Amino acid sequence: MALAPASSGSGPVVTEVEMNAGADQGATGTVRATVVQACTVFYDTPATLDKAERLIEEAAGYGSQLVVFPEAFVGGYPRGSTFGFGANISIGNPKDKGKEEFRKYHAAAIEVPGPEVTRLAAMAGKYKVFLVMGVIEREGYTLYCSVLFFDPLGRYLGKHRKLMPTALERIIWGFGDGSTIPVYDTPLGKIGALICWENKMPLLRTALYGKGIEIYCAPTADSRQVWQASMTHIALEGGCFVLSANQFCRRKDYPPPPEYVFSGLGEEPSPDTVVCPGGSVIISPSGEVLAGPNYEGEALITADLDLGEIVRAKFDFDVVGHYARPEVLSLVVNDQPYLPVSFTSAAEKTTAAKSDSTAKPY
Repeated sequence: MALAPASSGSGPVVTEVEMNAGADQGATGTVRATVVQACTVFYDTPATLDKAERLIEEAAGYGSQLVVFPEAFVGGYPRGSTFGFGANISIGNPKDKGKEEFRKYHAAAIEVPGPEVTRLAAMAGKYKVFLVMGVIEREGYTLYCSVLFFDPLGRYLGKHRKLMPTALERIIWGFGDGSTIPVYDTPLGKIGALICWENKMPLLRTALYGKGIEIYCAPTADSRQVWQASMTHIALEGGCFVLSANQFCRRKDYPPPPEYVFSGLGEEPSPDTVVCPGGSVIISPSGEVLAGPNYEGEALITADLDLGEIVRAKFDFDVVGHYARPEVLSLVVNDQPYLPVSFTSAAEKTTAAKSDSTAKPY
């Protein structure tokens, strides 16, 4: 893989792929990858990070070079909660129970960058793995469902923010924009991620294909059987490996009632009731299931990825190459960040700094 030289001498710099960069020719070799199927320690982020380290250590012990965690592993997926948005909600009531739930959920989220990100980077470096971690990101008072990327040298590479939260997720999570749809050029291959039902958005998938993605990570909260069909389709469509990681959770993995109440199930489930059965899976570019899906319990699902499969798959179908018709159909991706507030003085300073850096003496 093409890597930029490191300025610090500490190892290769993993670069983000530009649009339409394509893929390296004749990618070969084998990558051992693991998707983690495990539950958050809800409302307890330090304990969740401890659990993450134990799982990363175990995966590294199997020789895994890439470890992918589920959606919202750090911070938690608030399964069963409506945050008070029922028929009788009073938005003007500051004592509303849903607002207190959100306060606790907000407290369990992490800042990016922040101390938890530093710890995750250290884990990746300690166990020498590329790490893809689903988190709930806190920026001010808004939360985002995000995926963070780390390299084996213990460096935080960047993030993807979920572009479109689904259904009630829109009550608690903000929306990402086009500035965080990265694909990273690594020694293992080009790695990127979309989260849960984002993977059903054809144009968003195409943006990743346009960056030559080879190892497509799909952290999710969807455990339905039909999800497997979506993952197989993406592997075939993109000519890439698909690694989908979901949590396996029982009711007892969440705080007990009345602190945390499951809604929409008719009655409160028993402690041992499975509320998310997993379904984590690894699929090859030819659509072959390499490992999983697992619906039995917490597990590490591991497979060896033969990178030569990517080239063989592209012979039949290269969605942004020989099978594209750009004169008929094309995609434009707005990858600029959008901020609710900006200041002209900051823009002027940036412009002036750029001018100073490019000025040449007479």
